[in-house]
Amino acid sequence: MKEVIVMGKGKLAIEVSECLQRSNGYRVSTIVPVIPEPTWTDSFAGWGRANNVPVVESGAYKDIPALSVGEGKLPLVISVFYDKIIKGWFIDRCERIINLHNGPLPRYRGVSPINWALKNEEIEHGITIHEITEGIDDGPIIAQLKYSIYPQFDEVIDVYKRSLEYGRILFEQTLPNLDRIQAREQAHNEAIYFSKKDNVRLGDRENFTRPK
Repeated sequence: MKEVIVMGKGKLAIEVSECLQRSNGYRVSTIVPVIPEPTWTDSFAGWGRANNVPVVESGAYKDIPALSVGEGKLPLVISVFYDKIIKGWFIDRCERIINLHNGPLPRYRGVSPINWALKNEEIEHGITIHEITEGIDDGPIIAQLKYSIYPQFDEVIDVYKRSLEYGRILFEQTLPNLDRIQAREQAHNEAIYFSKKDNVRLGDRENFTRPK
């Protein structure tokens, strides 16, 4: 049974954890919620407490208890919309560390990928499972699912909700083969990246819904 640490927030982090708990080969040993938790989605910390899964209450991965026990590596760490940059020293302590990113990598690396896709009037978006490296969302791709979006009438919240459903499906279908999939390098020359400081250019796409 491989022990897994899940870091992240909200409904999809919960569904990923529940998928792991239902599987035969994995067990969630610790969760690291985003702190403070957003109030607009389900409480990941609350899920952990209700299911007797240890919670790192600080929300900081440096406080994961297993890190203080010898020099052994963490078998598997999964990030689901976790909000902190993962430093190299932590990556080195993981046998494997992967991320669910709310965009069709290598396009829309960084923050607010759905907002930017709608701002740019894309007709397709996606969700990606990839290896975490020291770069931002630039690690090799394990699995990806693309789906239609409709900038003429979709709000950010509409696509976000859709992405949670597709993210759950992608993870459930990927998990049984996770140890067998050969991750593929991203086409870095096709990358698009946005940081938090770019959000001022989002205009009416900055929030979940546009002003009426």
